[in-house]
Amino acid sequence: MTSPATPALEGTAFTSRVADRADGGPAADRALVEELAMANHILFREGVVDGFGHVSVRHDKRPDRFLLARNMAPALVTADDIVEFDFDGNPVNANGRTVYLERFIHGEVFRARPDVMAVVHSHSPSVVPFSISRKAKFLPVCHMSGFLGMCTPVFEIRDHAGESSDLLITNSRLGAALAKTLGACDCALMRGHGSTVVGANLREAVFRAVYTEVNAKLQSEAMSLGDFIPLTEGEAVTSARNIASQINRAWDFWVMRAQGKL
Repeated sequence: MTSPATPALEGTAFTSRVADRADGGPAADRALVEELAMANHILFREGVVDGFGHVSVRHDKRPDRFLLARNMAPALVTADDIVEFDFDGNPVNANGRTVYLERFIHGEVFRARPDVMAVVHSHSPSVVPFSISRKAKFLPVCHMSGFLGMCTPVFEIRDHAGESSDLLITNSRLGAALAKTLGACDCALMRGHGSTVVGANLREAVFRAVYTEVNAKLQSEAMSLGDFIPLTEGEAVTSARNIASQINRAWDFWVMRAQGKL
């Protein structure tokens, strides 16, 4: 369980205890809720998130809402910690529990991209250097990361929040700006912060988040050796399409590993 909000922070921008919407609606399918909890565990086990980062999925019965854990470390999330939100970041059933400050990432991406069914935001360590490099472009370098395409955009928060922000996406305006930078891509880097990755379903988003981190490690190693050979645009498209059919293979393995069975 998370600790109660520090009294000194109440009423400041750091407060993440928000009143619920009055209107409810049909509950999300329990299997989807449980899969979202597992997604949190997998992302931790695979080194994409640590005490921070989060993953969401679009509500299966309300496409104008999404599911996201309450404010807590991903590895500790259970199905009972999942909260429903509208795209403005208002919780439906938080019941007084604190919520993530950056829930606006998810709401605005879902609003801008009807094709997106899941979103992962992380600070995976191998990715962050590419968000701050003035020279190195983040490119797919292996067949498992073709979904990255030929140029992953970089969101520069200074263009929207000035020179003294905390780099966090703490309102809908910043969330919309990030979603615009993401555009039709599957991944956007966030300067000095991390990345946001999307998918057509929860398992695909998790897969892409894992292999975004893997690609960053491989590209960094290749760059240390000198010139490297990224995928061509055609290779990226073809490999992304064909590898997509194998995502359940990775998911089943990751579930077993997250559960300590391997």
